[in-house]
Amino acid sequence: MPFAAVNNTDIYYEVHGEGPSLVFAHGSGGNHLSWWQQIIHFSKHYQCVVYDHRTFGRTRDEEPPKGRAAFAEDLKCLLDYLEIENTAIVAHSMGGRSGSGFALRNPGRVWSLILSGSNGGADSEEARLIRKKHKSNPPFIPKGALRAISSEFAKQNPEKAFLYRQIMRLNPRHDPDFLKVPRHLWGISTHQRFIDLEIPMLYITGEQDAIVHPETIRIASELVTHSELLVVEGSGHSTYYEQPELFNKKVHRFLEKSVELSN
Repeated sequence: MPFAAVNNTDIYYEVHGEGPSLVFAHGSGGNHLSWWQQIIHFSKHYQCVVYDHRTFGRTRDEEPPKGRAAFAEDLKCLLDYLEIENTAIVAHSMGGRSGSGFALRNPGRVWSLILSGSNGGADSEEARLIRKKHKSNPPFIPKGALRAISSEFAKQNPEKAFLYRQIMRLNPRHDPDFLKVPRHLWGISTHQRFIDLEIPMLYITGEQDAIVHPETIRIASELVTHSELLVVEGSGHSTYYEQPELFNKKVHRFLEKSVELSN
């Protein structure tokens, strides 16, 4: 099994295909296996890197644990280990902390950034009020149902819903506040830093997302003035999982356009 002994832990990773580098960073409900519907498609055109964040899948934390605070540095160390100097990143939800953090801390090393179900830290008072209201009055979800996929998808695709849950269960349990934003970062937005970075960015949200309100992603895209926005109709939080053909097509097209812009 491929492990990279970096940043005081052993990061599990896999590399598939050849070509320009493309990293996939999973969300809190997944691990490297989450991207099974993307790897077959993108590995025909790119060198795809999937990995387990620390405390997810096969990657453990150090003592004392650093958790989410080490995500961006973990990705940097993994890419250094793989001798990848420049990459595109597709990051879902929690993975947006890794992708955006790495991109902002390492100018020139990311040639395209796709954020799915994540604002990448681009925030405003309007978005914060929407999140507060959303948290106090969340959409109804039947007991035992998955929040990360739409209820309609789960009904129509019970096998895939079962697989999603099984992949999620491979992760160790986490404290409820594992992803809580540290107090010193409250009220801070990354949008101007992304504007200054000038890399092609695509925001993706599902119109039925019950975890991250779609309006907050729209606001993030408006704040990062050069970014693009894709709203996936009929999808919940995990657009890459629920509508993989559409997701792959749109992301692939955006990456191709990003390559053209960089030449």
